[in-house]
Amino acid sequence: MLRFLIFPALLLLSCNPKAQNSPANENELKLQFSLPKKLKEVSGITLANDKKTIWVIEDRGNKSAIYGLSDKGDMLAKIPVENAENTDWEDIISDAQGNIYIGDFGNNDNNRQDLAILKTDLKDSRQTVTKVVQTTKFHYQGQTEFPPKKSYLLYDCEAFVEMDGNFYLFTKNRSKGFDGTFLVFQVPNKEGDFEAKLIGTLKLQGGYNDAAITSATINNTKDKIVLLTHKNVHVLTGFTADNFNLAKIQKIPLNHNSQKEAIVFLDDKTVMIADEKGKDEGENVYSFSL
Repeated sequence: MLRFLIFPALLLLSCNPKAQNSPANENELKLQFSLPKKLKEVSGITLANDKKTIWVIEDRGNKSAIYGLSDKGDMLAKIPVENAENTDWEDIISDAQGNIYIGDFGNNDNNRQDLAILKTDLKDSRQTVTKVVQTTKFHYQGQTEFPPKKSYLLYDCEAFVEMDGNFYLFTKNRSKGFDGTFLVFQVPNKEGDFEAKLIGTLKLQGGYNDAAITSATINNTKDKIVLLTHKNVHVLTGFTADNFNLAKIQKIPLNHNSQKEAIVFLDDKTVMIADEKGKDEGENVYSFSL
């Protein structure tokens, strides 16, 4: 079970990541476990519906598979996705019913025209294979060039959530002259080929490691979304289903800089974060109290 993760005040006794230099406090990034050595490029993380299994994926260049981990980081399962290619899988999420979705929308060069969200039939770690049962293809409203000019590379994406029958995508800014701007798009959660509707243009403060979005997660009450960057989490509130322009953004420093690529809510006040393997750090899973 994930009790030790969900109730950090009682059972989280792990030491800090060695790269962290902040004083001890309740908003400390806490090391939970190291990922299995074969998982060097984890790009998304979510929980099974029963909270007993942690699901992770890796991005392009890696296997078309979903990996199941225990709450201590032990590998429970490697489950191939039999009818999908890992073009660039950048996030994995679950909805209120426990359905698992993969975001195949990594788009570093802003030139892809085969973006998709893949719904799987994955239920538990006893499965030997899973398959895609719904493909949501989409293109971005407003993108007419593939790629656009280098000053407007706003169509990469590594972060999404599901809310009340729609997906919400938060783009990663790769523009020359980076200024923290990101776009929010809405796509219906159904089979088909859609134009992703632009419902927000927002900005995060700081440089690339502070403000380039790498993952997202939404709480159970659907009123709080957390965006992950390498150095911070950013809590969004005050949004509506069709408009994010008036959302309030609270920046919370993690006091730790690594290639953080994956985040999921454990409870309303706690998130779990994973980072990729770096030269001297990374390939870990942490918890963080908001």
